Amino acid sequence: MTKKIKVVAAIIQNGNKILCVQKGKNKYSYISEKYEFPGGKLEDGETSEQALRREIREELNMEIRNIKEFTVVEHQYPDFSIRLEAFTCSAKSTSLTLSEHIAYEWLTVAQLDKLNWAQADVPIVKDIQRMG
Repeated sequence: MTKKIKVVAAIIQNGNKILCVQKGKNKYSYISEKYEFPGGKLEDGETSEQALRREIREELNMEIRNIKEFTVVEHQYPDFSIRLEAFTCSAKSTSLTLSEHIAYEWLTVAQLDKLNWAQADVPIVKDIQRMG
């Protein structure tokens, strides 16, 4: 049986731009150096919102607000499956410090297609574009 991971992701908006972050090298080639929405795994006893705030603080040194549920993606990778809860939110400022990612871009909805996204994040991109 494959491992199932519960993950949260933040669609951080600033004006008409959305924050996209690039993963570093990974032992799993299919997610190595792909773009994703920032976030991470839930820890024991955490709510999704608590995990989201903690992960964004740890990964980007940012504080987020106006958190709203957006969509849920269930995705099966070759070695594990994830349940990805995505939330829209905003940040007090666009300044950030990358601690786990190798690059970031603030892009408009129309520009999202130019990135090489992790497979689990693709349905989120499509939902944003549909609504966008």
